[in-house]
Amino acid sequence: MKKYIIITGLIIAGIFSSCQELGSDFLDTESTSTLDESVIFSDATLAKGAVDGIKDQFGQTNSYRGRFLPYYGLNTDVEWNLNLGAGDAGAELSNYAATPTNTIMNIDPGSNLNSLSTWGIMYSGIERANICIRGLRLYGNPQPGTDTGYLLGEALTLRAIYYADLLKAFGDVVARFEPITTETLYLAKSSRDVVYKQLLADLEEAATLVPWPNETSRTVSVEQVNKAFVKAFRARLAMAASGFQRYPDAVRRSTDPDLSVAKMYQLALDECRSVISSGSAHLESSFETLWKKYNAEVVTAGGESLWEIPFSSGRGRMLFTFAVKHSGVDQFQAQGARGGSAGPLPTVFYDYDQADSRRDVTCVPYKWGTPVNEIAKQELVKSDTWYFGKFRYEWMTRRVTSTNDDGVNKIYMRYAEVLLIAAEAANELEGPAAAAPYLKEIRRRAFASEVQAVKVDAYVNTLTTKEAMFNAIVNEHKFEFTGEMERKQALIRWNLLKTNLEQAKVKMTNFKDRVGEYADVPTTLYYKYKEDGITLDIYGLNRGETTNPGAAYSNFNWTKFDDEAAKPKVINLFKEGVNPDDRQFWPIWQVFITASNGKLVNDYGYGDN
Repeated sequence: MKKYIIITGLIIAGIFSSCQELGSDFLDTESTSTLDESVIFSDATLAKGAVDGIKDQFGQTNSYRGRFLPYYGLNTDVEWNLNLGAGDAGAELSNYAATPTNTIMNIDPGSNLNSLSTWGIMYSGIERANICIRGLRLYGNPQPGTDTGYLLGEALTLRAIYYADLLKAFGDVVARFEPITTETLYLAKSSRDVVYKQLLADLEEAATLVPWPNETSRTVSVEQVNKAFVKAFRARLAMAASGFQRYPDAVRRSTDPDLSVAKMYQLALDECRSVISSGSAHLESSFETLWKKYNAEVVTAGGESLWEIPFSSGRGRMLFTFAVKHSGVDQFQAQGARGGSAGPLPTVFYDYDQADSRRDVTCVPYKWGTPVNEIAKQELVKSDTWYFGKFRYEWMTRRVTSTNDDGVNKIYMRYAEVLLIAAEAANELEGPAAAAPYLKEIRRRAFASEVQAVKVDAYVNTLTTKEAMFNAIVNEHKFEFTGEMERKQALIRWNLLKTNLEQAKVKMTNFKDRVGEYADVPTTLYYKYKEDGITLDIYGLNRGETTNPGAAYSNFNWTKFDDEAAKPKVINLFKEGVNPDDRQFWPIWQVFITASNGKLVNDYGYGDN
């Protein structure tokens, strides 16, 4: 049973009444909340309610739920917004064409501060975390092994999550690590290097305060922070901090010696090896098992999922946005026409090895058609449209009835990433032989035992140079994480964003015309329905499957994209004339620029606005 976040009225009224990142709406936190803090943070039960309140901001209307998660991470060399031809505000967020006045982000909340969009709502979560961190330090005597110690570790980690997402969405941001006062009401941006170093220090402390998965009752669920996640998350941030990214002056690595590749990769490798050796997490037995458990909302700690953004049943839009498309209320869900807003690029299916078990889980070439008496059948779609198979209403055990939200969590990090970070860092510091065991473990799960000698051992053993191993890791990241919106930040830190996006445009054009590397992709699919009458049996998806399988099958013209619809989609993977490397980050939205008393400005060519 999922744990729902419940915030007591006392805590809402006493601590979190007015601290938001929007100019005139700030109040002096010190004067309004000190008395409440002394009561609340000296009591572990009350303090837990306050720390849970930090998570509340993930589910606000224009926060992660409906703004950040549906749009950040699109478009990459593997994922895209399927509405790119529309030219609307959502498409602009995806195709590197966002402006400070983007209509679904640049929202004036008026008196309803919970209507703040991304940037503002993240700082609201940070402010809640700052208050909790101060209160626990002052009044809670937080020590390892104590309830208040755990809560401090959780608060530090939650603050780091908000900041990590601000950094990857906006680049340089405002550094706020103390509750707001009248003196700190308006602040300019700080270098992201300063923020990264603070987060790495915070997570180092947090790891001493929170237990391993299932070590105590507090860490039996992946909706609660645990040591494996904190260490893995710290490794992810170390890799990002030392990676390439668009600074105001250029795309480059940090020049701060504390964030050098040598130091950060060693930190990341040490943290990953600590998680691996702990035995506290592991890959699920199969890729399909992982995603079936996810959609069934299994939140037991100690498996592959390390931590998840916890949505109640009435919040969150992971399936609402990313699931295989449903055309109406059917046997699997009562939300109506939902899912299918984004999907893998049409070339991704053909980048996989045909024997890779991740392929058919990740890439789905059908939708659920118009229901008849609330029963829908699978229907093939044109070859320019694929859906993310990791998200499926049909794998849920709960029937979703809300019209706007599905309540399924967001997996924020999983053990497979620990293995890939370990492989990448070990390759850089110790060479490909040190990276090989981690890459083999990932691939061993992906391929059946009878082909592992070739697809796992022989394949990895040929990677005898750093360059070859690195390129293999970049590809493995694609095969493992397509659809999870982790690719964009990885491409940025590898300095491959522009290069791979340009390659993806060429590949999609070749696929559309069935030339070059896609000349042998079939132009006709053959299908029939299985005995259940709703599930497709498809022939012709694999290269070389061109022979008509018989009279029992119907054929489906899969030759090309619909040219009129496809052309703007291919072009708009990133907006024509835009250099994606100059648009690695979103601009700060105009409403926050205007309310900043002249302190906030946009970089990266967006102008001061």
